[in-house]
Amino acid sequence: MDASAVEAERRERDSFMKEHYASPIPEEHLEAFAGLAYFTHDATWRLSAEWTPGAGEKISIPSTAGTDSAYTRAGTARCAIEGDDYTLVVLDDGDGGAFIPFRDGTSGSGTYGGGRYVPIEVGEDEAFIDFNRAYNPWCVYDEEFTCPLPPASNWITVRIPAGEKMYDAPA
Repeated sequence: MDASAVEAERRERDSFMKEHYASPIPEEHLEAFAGLAYFTHDATWRLSAEWTPGAGEKISIPSTAGTDSAYTRAGTARCAIEGDDYTLVVLDDGDGGAFIPFRDGTSGSGTYGGGRYVPIEVGEDEAFIDFNRAYNPWCVYDEEFTCPLPPASNWITVRIPAGEKMYDAPA
């Protein structure tokens, strides 16, 4: 996605968070909610990846509740991030898409410590990961939600200053 498309997606997300009945923002915070914080778009964080589809197998993924849940592994995305190779586990989002739960060098320092999610655009044998589209799981906004945590293979050692920053609830 180019910068204008990412900005439009961010405006849509902010609008959803503020106005939609299914928003994870607690009702008592909605009046003061002025939008989410994002890193400035940086085209270098849109990466090409080698795509290997999964066979629909279920894998156990830890959650913020301290339990494991079964998720369908959509496949793997192999890519280089600042010179290091990663084979990232891609999960089926249940709505016809796929996402990568990941941690990086910003986790706990500018972004949610448990990690963020990024959608993946999948082609025949290539995929694109645009970290500018990274977003927080709903458990960041309200602890009532249980969210999957990134598997160890999806822990990226470098800082990825792209996408959504840590949510700061209005006072």
